[in-house]
Amino acid sequence: MKLTVSPKWAGWLSGMAAVFTRRNLALAGAAMLAAGCQVIPKTDVSTAPPPPAPTPEPSATALPTDSGRHRIALLVPVSGETGPVGQAIANATTMALLDTGADNLRITTYDTATGVSAAARQAIADGNRLILGPLMGDSIPAVQSAARGAGVPIISFSNDTSVAAADVFVMGHNPEQSIRRSVEYARLQGANRFVALLPEGDYGQRSASALENALRDFGGALVGRQSYARGNTSIVSAAQRLRAAGGYDTVLIADSARLGLEAADELQRGADPRARILGTELWSGETVLTRAASMEGAIFAAVSDRRFKRFSDSYETRFGAKPYRVATLGYDAVLLTLRVARDWKVGTPFPKSELYDRGGFLGVDGPFRFARSGIAERALEVREVRSGEVVEVDPAPTGFGR
Repeated sequence: MKLTVSPKWAGWLSGMAAVFTRRNLALAGAAMLAAGCQVIPKTDVSTAPPPPAPTPEPSATALPTDSGRHRIALLVPVSGETGPVGQAIANATTMALLDTGADNLRITTYDTATGVSAAARQAIADGNRLILGPLMGDSIPAVQSAARGAGVPIISFSNDTSVAAADVFVMGHNPEQSIRRSVEYARLQGANRFVALLPEGDYGQRSASALENALRDFGGALVGRQSYARGNTSIVSAAQRLRAAGGYDTVLIADSARLGLEAADELQRGADPRARILGTELWSGETVLTRAASMEGAIFAAVSDRRFKRFSDSYETRFGAKPYRVATLGYDAVLLTLRVARDWKVGTPFPKSELYDRGGFLGVDGPFRFARSGIAERALEVREVRSGEVVEVDPAPTGFGR
C-alpha cells in the first residue's frame, strides 16, 4: 500500500515545536485520511496516441507527475504487528507538512511489512530522491542495495550506529550517547567504581563499549559486569552475583525500565549504602520508575520532553490517539528535509552535504546534528528519579558550537 501525503492547509508553525511510550494506543490509518491525507491513484505518465486511439487509463504503478514538489519516500511498516508504530510515524510526517504549510514535498509511504527490498525498489522506481526510514538497522542493507545505484541517501530512524555510512544517516536515539552523558554527570556527583548489567546481544555489547569509553574519558573504574539472557529472570540472578561480589558504588542497567526495576530491587536489598543506578535512553517516559523505592536517585539521560507535550496534544487532536514516542522522528525528519529544501531544485539529487551543518537542526526532540560518520549527535538532559517523580537535574544544551 502507498499512502501519499498531500498537505491541504497550514496549521500552527512548529519548527520550534516539540522524542514515546511503548504502550500507547495503536493508531488508525483512517484518522490519517480525516486529517487531510488522501490516497492518490498512480497514473501512467506515457503520452496518449493521437485520436481516435483512447487515452490510457491510470495504472496502479506510477505516481502522478510532479514539477514543483520533491518526491520523498517513507519506508515504515503500516501493516502487521508493528504497523501502529509505522502509522504513527507516517501520521507525524503529515502533521509536519500541515503545521509548516509546506507545499514543496510529496511524501509517499511504502509498507515495509510486506517486504523491505520490494518497498525500497518501488520507492526508487517511483523517482523518490530521499528515503526516510526504515526503523530497524538490519533492514538498511536491503534499502542501500536499491538506493545506492540511484544516488539516493537514507535517513534512518534506527538507533543502530553500525549501519551509518556516507549514504546512510542514523537519526534514532542511541545508548552510546545516553550512557556517556549519564556517566559524565555521575562522576561529577562522586561516582567512582562502576559495574554493569548487560543483556546478551548487540544492545548489551554497545552499552558495554560506551561505558568503557566514557570511563576512559571521564575517569572512574569498571570493577565488574554481568551478562544475562533477556526475556526471563536471569537479570535478577545477574544482579545477585554483582551484589555478592560487591566493591561498587554505581550500577549501569542497560535495559528497559521494567527489567531495570527487577534488577534494582535485588541490588538494593539490604544494601548500605545504596548503589547509584544508571539507566539508558530506554527509560524515557516510563512512569514505572516512579513507583519503586529501589529506583530512588536513579539517573538516565535522554532528549528533552519539553516540546513533546505540545506535539502529543496536537497529534491526539488530529488523529484521535496518543502518539508513540518514536513518532517525533518522522516529524523532525520532515523539518530537516524542509530546511535542506530551501536551495534544493526539484528533480535534482538531494544535497546530502547540507546534512553536515555543524550548527545542527532543531526539532521536537531538541537540537541534533549529523557527524561525518552519519550518526546524529543529540543534546541530552540528565533526569533523576526523586520522591516519586522524574525530574531534570542537568538540562540539555540549547545548541551546538561550530
